[in-house]
Amino acid sequence: MHFKLIIVFVEDDKTDLVLDTARENGAKGATVVNNARGEGTKQSKTFFGLTLETQRDVLLLLVEEHLSRHILEAIAKAAQFDSKPGTGIAIQIDVEDAVGVMHQVELLTHELEDKI
Repeated sequence: MHFKLIIVFVEDDKTDLVLDTARENGAKGATVVNNARGEGTKQSKTFFGLTLETQRDVLLLLVEEHLSRHILEAIAKAAQFDSKPGTGIAIQIDVEDAVGVMHQVELLTHELEDKI
């Protein structure tokens, strides 16, 4: 079984929405890194040296490759990545190998045997 890693950079108030959406569309779990900071095309405004921007979270989702594009699109739609600038971005990258995922493989094998 082959996996993709979906990496999501999202405003912290949308983290739960993204996690729920990913799970509803086939993701089995995620790792959340809190309090990341990002900067888009416009520089952040500061007030006495403090940045005036919302916090970001980084979500790491290891998903089965046949589900990855569907999950990526569902996340983008739910969190409005393409309709509201600065809301967040999501990317997927190939995973060459993974260990510690045998429980996921067993679950996914039963779920995907009719689809692939």
